[in-house]
Amino acid sequence: MPNSSSITQFLLLAFADTQELQLLTFWLFLGIYLAALLGNGLIITAIACDHHLHTPMYFFLLNLSILDMGSISTTVPKAMANSLRDTRAISYAGCAAQVFLFLFLLGAECALLTIMAYDRYVAICQPLHYRTLLGSRACVHMAAAAWGSGFLNALLHTANTFSLPLCRGNALDQFFCEIPHILKLACSRFYLREVGLLILSCFSALGCFIFIVLSYVQIFRAVLRIPSEQGRHKAFSTCLPHLAVVSLVFSTAVFAYLKPPSISSKSLDLVVVLLYSVIPPALNPLIYSMRNKEIKDALWNLLASLWLQAGAGHVNKCEREEADNRCSDVYRVFI
Repeated sequence: MPNSSSITQFLLLAFADTQELQLLTFWLFLGIYLAALLGNGLIITAIACDHHLHTPMYFFLLNLSILDMGSISTTVPKAMANSLRDTRAISYAGCAAQVFLFLFLLGAECALLTIMAYDRYVAICQPLHYRTLLGSRACVHMAAAAWGSGFLNALLHTANTFSLPLCRGNALDQFFCEIPHILKLACSRFYLREVGLLILSCFSALGCFIFIVLSYVQIFRAVLRIPSEQGRHKAFSTCLPHLAVVSLVFSTAVFAYLKPPSISSKSLDLVVVLLYSVIPPALNPLIYSMRNKEIKDALWNLLASLWLQAGAGHVNKCEREEADNRCSDVYRVFI
């Protein structure tokens, strides 16, 4: 059997045995990938261009969209290229880079989702202290801590995993390089140290999840005390999407890394990894913008402004502002 020094490439999981089904997989992944890029790109543009959205909540949402674009770009393009070329190969260096980037972005996203829960907790349960606890400098420091923790976690796991001797071939039962499947190729007496690190990381993720759940317990208790039905509705509309994303990402990721080998199968592993690596980046923009009037208004005003600049550049400033207000009024009538 080959050892790690002789392996120059890995073989990823093929989605289908025929060229026709491989092409179908390519188009399916392409649609999901473009939807994720478009949705997250619109959110990033709206938050960056609208000064009304320069608040802590939307600052963290902008960071989440950047992480989502990065994570789906780490895994899906290679899978699409392999489906289009009817191949399974990925280089050893490419596999290591994929593992590092995916763990980096996934770890940063877990930390950022925890910070977003804290942001909602302070905004709803301690509104008088919101500006003090979540000033601009504090938000930047928290976001930097999320990115930094993801980087250190990825560096540790990648260095440890690819230092293991591999003596069970080079075929991975997944469509991208993932540590649990690489460990299956490691020599039995060496891989336990990485398993220990994975368990530690999963318990850290569970700690973040428990913190989020406790934060939402306090949030829902505070929301239920709001006398205004409109106020309760607004609070729930900003919190429930975040809780849905958290539940999906944490539950599927922890299950993927801690599930016992006895229930492992190619189809189950594929479904689980799709649920936490591909589906959330595509759904997050829809979840966060579908019931968010501020983002919808910002996107509409941005599109109206671009249309006015392209087709009516000669309109003076007063006429442009009047047109913007008129477009916003028409938009509100239709929604």
